[in-house]
Amino acid sequence: MAIRRPVVAKMASRALSKYRAVATVVDGRRFASRKEAERYQALRLLQKAGEIEKLQIQVKYPIQVNGEPICQYWADFVYVDCRSGHTVVEDVKGVRTAVYRLKKKLLHAVYGIDIVES
Repeated sequence: MAIRRPVVAKMASRALSKYRAVATVVDGRRFASRKEAERYQALRLLQKAGEIEKLQIQVKYPIQVNGEPICQYWADFVYVDCRSGHTVVEDVKGVRTAVYRLKKKLLHAVYGIDIVES
């Protein structure tokens, strides 16, 4: 009788993220998820069409309360809507974690910024 060895599943060559997001590269830029990469491509088209301008990616907002550093919020995209002239801070969300919801409230309290979620 032959000795049976336990079957060990082979690990995939790339590890899945906590929320199963698949990192994607577009225009030489790495995005945390396919959804974020797709939104970037849509925003690039809007910029080429002249509907938005000054598109920025991964913009950092340090959050301080009473001069004390609390945390940082990284916006996925920041751009100017040409129709309204307003600056838009946008975050691509699959899962709205408790930490994200707190940072969203802090960003509004400190900077008066409302995040647009896509």
